Amino acid sequence: MAFNFAIKNAYCKRVWDDISTRYANEEHYLQAAGLILETISPVVDTMPDLEKTAVLERFVEPERIIMFRVPWTDDNGNAHVNRGFRVQFNSAIGPYKGGLRFSPEVGLDVLKFLGLEQVLKNSLTTLPMGGGKGGADFDPHGKSDGEIMRFCQSFMTELYRHIGPNTDVPAGDKGVGGREVAWMFGQYKRIVNDFTGVLTGKGLDFGGSLIRPEATGYGLIYFADCMLKAAGSDFNGKVCSISGNGNVAQYACQKVTELGGKVITLSDSSGYILDEDGIDAEKLAYVMEFRARREKIDAYVKKYPKAKFFKGEKPWGVKVDCAFPCATQDEIYMEDAEKLVANGVKLVAEGANMPTRADAIAYLQKNDVLFAPGKASNAGGVAVSGLEMSQNSERLSWSREEVDTKLKQIMKNIHDNTYETAEKFATKADYVSGANIYGFLKVARAMMAQGLV
Repeated sequence: MAFNFAIKNAYCKRVWDDISTRYANEEHYLQAAGLILETISPVVDTMPDLEKTAVLERFVEPERIIMFRVPWTDDNGNAHVNRGFRVQFNSAIGPYKGGLRFSPEVGLDVLKFLGLEQVLKNSLTTLPMGGGKGGADFDPHGKSDGEIMRFCQSFMTELYRHIGPNTDVPAGDKGVGGREVAWMFGQYKRIVNDFTGVLTGKGLDFGGSLIRPEATGYGLIYFADCMLKAAGSDFNGKVCSISGNGNVAQYACQKVTELGGKVITLSDSSGYILDEDGIDAEKLAYVMEFRARREKIDAYVKKYPKAKFFKGEKPWGVKVDCAFPCATQDEIYMEDAEKLVANGVKLVAEGANMPTRADAIAYLQKNDVLFAPGKASNAGGVAVSGLEMSQNSERLSWSREEVDTKLKQIMKNIHDNTYETAEKFATKADYVSGANIYGFLKVARAMMAQGLV
């Protein structure tokens, strides 16, 4: 796919031309890299030393990519082999940090895009964490608990060589929840004979942090609340659409309701449900219940028949004030953005990683929609992962209230830093440029200080 980024700085353009030729088939990575290079051009203009030390060339390339086979046995004794990956993208400001994803689409394109985004996301938190991403092209759907456990153990039997509490600290992601993290942690501990905070998202009984399951969804809404307040508004009376029905979507829904808004959609790969009365606490509890049983979203309308189910459709044609894509990448295309604008949406904030296509982002911004990129608005998960690392290092466990207070402050800081940076280098309330520039500056300064490494 051809991208038409308006990259004005000559150095940024040269780097873009190089990677767009070299990695022509890596569409997701190129979209992420191109949008970053486009938006950081104003600050690169003011820093000629970046080109002298090839900072951009180093910034867009991972420091290390690890690929390995993952053999495992199913319940019938049949052998299978999947591919495992760890993309250690940048460690200039701290150990590599980023999730592990088990899904058929996992490959270098997806992981490089996620890793590059993670570098800036982690920088935005102001916590000392570099960026990385990993996973395997293993599909956990339809697998037994025993099969998934054996896969996790085999995966960690190779990955353990490349991670550590001061080197690389993975976490969960799509297809990898607390159960899978626990199995991998147990295997790591068994191999190295060392109890250490090498993974985040662990269970509370063995080093995990309160609020971690809720963190991305809560953080998303804390960030969006800051956006609304900066525009002179709040969540009271706002009608919202949310895609997905996993952790991020569930806890975003919960927090919107607590702040006085009304969520009317949730979705999964089969379609979306529309409940004009709002998905309140009781209804959300039922969503969590059937989601835990791995039932599809249409289970909702069986219990609440006033709601409607739209098979094979996305919720972006529904009239709302705020929209929160929380499922996966590539959810909002141009036609979806056009529907959102036509229906008067005022704010779109990403709960997933890069769910909005580059041209759709430009269209939303052109039409004065407040837009928050995932590297800023969904940073709550990795922020609490960073807090979990701190608790592990200090052998402490903070209360729910302490962690939630710290999370809320981190999201406010990300918002304020992003907003102020946009005002300085781009356009007021251009959260995309503000997030990219603020995150990049911290990493670039650290890279230059450490020399040509």
